[in-house]
Amino acid sequence: MTYLSETQKLYLLINPSRIHYLKFLLEGYDGMAILSTIDVQSGLVVIRYPLNSQTVLFELLGDLAVDLIRKT
Repeated sequence: MTYLSETQKLYLLINPSRIHYLKFLLEGYDGMAILSTIDVQSGLVVIRYPLNSQTVLFELLGDLAVDLIRKT
């Protein structure tokens, strides 16, 4: 079992309209990561993940980067 104290944090600034999309995708990977919204207006989120999920998570985020990018 992984406890929150054993997780890493990754802060991202994404397009606010894509927060639900990313949360939905991460929930599909059971236990890989938890997304929390810090500021919905700016699109600031934090992803908490166990270190053993980092490789898969970063590959997924890399693949999704174009879809998540903030529009200025």
